Amino acid sequence: MHVEIWSDIACPWCYVGKRRFEAALAAFEHRDAVRVTWRSFELDPHAPRERPVDGATHLSEKYGTSRAQALEMQRGMTQVAAGVGLDFRFDLARGGNTFDAHRLLHLAAAHELQDALKERLMRAYLTQGEAIGDPAVLERLALDVGLPQDGVRDVLETDRFAAEVRDDERTAASLRISAVPFFVVDRAVGAAGAQPAEVLGELLQSAWDARPGLAVVATGASCDVDGC
Repeated sequence: MHVEIWSDIACPWCYVGKRRFEAALAAFEHRDAVRVTWRSFELDPHAPRERPVDGATHLSEKYGTSRAQALEMQRGMTQVAAGVGLDFRFDLARGGNTFDAHRLLHLAAAHELQDALKERLMRAYLTQGEAIGDPAVLERLALDVGLPQDGVRDVLETDRFAAEVRDDERTAASLRISAVPFFVVDRAVGAAGAQPAEVLGELLQSAWDARPGLAVVATGASCDVDGC
């Protein structure tokens, strides 16, 4: 069973959703038969490598609220994150463009390190104040999870995997995904948002139960365990 998760590194709900999905998967009876792929989604594809303002200022400008209201939004999100064991530090976060990070996630998938890199990138951005759009920072984080340095530099110095990122985004549009996280199982059933682990567990179970069985179109003489 294939679970595809569209998300962005610079998305706090996506990190919360990751933790909730992990809890759901750990409790799922058939978890060893589940393959997970992280798909690219940019919340702000036009963002600079690093924003010139802090997160609260950006939020207030984006939603037309006061800075005090933006800070309150961040405090609420921090409390939600703490509920799944995450320590969000919006006071340290340095917003920026995530396109290169998504390209590296495609490289990581080729080395079976995609989940490890996704975790490292999210932790770096949302808890450690790393500049997620800085190529030097991205190289260091990619090496942290064991990606080969030559491959990482090749991605960061060229447009490698750019087409794959754009393909993920086009697929999201075709599936009418306009917000993240978004969970899709076998391209047949999905769940929008950082749903509780129980809901995501129900998604996995319903998708498992809905898998098509073998259609037998003809029968004839045969042998079984009881004889011929």
